[in-house]
Amino acid sequence: MTYETEYKALVADRQDDGEVSLSVQTRDTRDLPKHDVLIRVDYSSLNYKDALSASGNRGVTSSYPHTPGIDASGVVKKSRDPRFSEGDEVIVTSYDLGQNTPGGFGRYISVPGDWVVPLPPGLSMKDSMILGTAGFTAAYGIKKIVESGISPDDGEIVVTGATGGVGSLSVRLLSHLGYSVAAVTGKKEKRDFLKTLGAELILERGDITEVPGKPLLSARWPGAIDTVGGAMLDAVLRQTAHNGAVACCGNILGGKLQTSIYPFILRGISLLGVDSGNCLMKDRKEIWNLLASSWHPGSDSLSDMSRQRRLSDVPDEIDAMLTGNQHGRVVIALRD
Repeated sequence: MTYETEYKALVADRQDDGEVSLSVQTRDTRDLPKHDVLIRVDYSSLNYKDALSASGNRGVTSSYPHTPGIDASGVVKKSRDPRFSEGDEVIVTSYDLGQNTPGGFGRYISVPGDWVVPLPPGLSMKDSMILGTAGFTAAYGIKKIVESGISPDDGEIVVTGATGGVGSLSVRLLSHLGYSVAAVTGKKEKRDFLKTLGAELILERGDITEVPGKPLLSARWPGAIDTVGGAMLDAVLRQTAHNGAVACCGNILGGKLQTSIYPFILRGISLLGVDSGNCLMKDRKEIWNLLASSWHPGSDSLSDMSRQRRLSDVPDEIDAMLTGNQHGRVVIALRD
């Protein structure tokens, strides 16, 4: 199978004054890392980590110029890894893609075979990127809630940061699985959007956090998906019911957690960490297979909560994300 050596990519470059510029540039596949699998990217998606990389965050990306994009779906064009052949449709998310390895905002990526997941039957490349790392993370957290024994009959699941990528997909997937969802947001104007995703109750941030500082508060829910951390996570834990479970996957409100031990030792609740970036491949494949089958909310449903953009549109979408004006999912089409 032949492929062009030149390709288009969105490149972040640090200027002499320290500012980072974004532009669509022509790159060469021969300059990509010499990994085992070369993939022509058809779709990518926008995540908060991409916005950080694109704006020069050294904690995410250490060297510039750089092509962000922690998600990619596409077709194998060349492989030295016997597990993959030319023409295979595949997904790559997480690991170092788009951080210090040129990412999915370019038409081609070169990655180790251990990063590559075969696209499961029943899932299109576009749908896989509407889901992307955000959907995978949401599903991973929900899987932990389900495995904790919490069923739809046990009461509503609260989702914090509900208009973000992980939050909105958590709402959609939980609703699809039959759970009643209470969505927490600071964006009053997005109430209708959350309702369309399946949220039955919309809560403002203060409804959760503006509570007494007691070690334990009245139990309000059996489980939660927390995407923001900090004081919100503390408040969620103290309001979780006996034998409940809280899956934590974000730290927008801070990386430190100051809370009481009593929810754990008097109510027996579980705080479940969600590490989607480097989870085991067997778990990764299992979750993608769920998202391609019984957990797939439907292509129409995914399209309704996403917007398709081209590479040239991404800088504006990044600005919107960094200023808190983003909601739902942005899928990026790189195919002609």
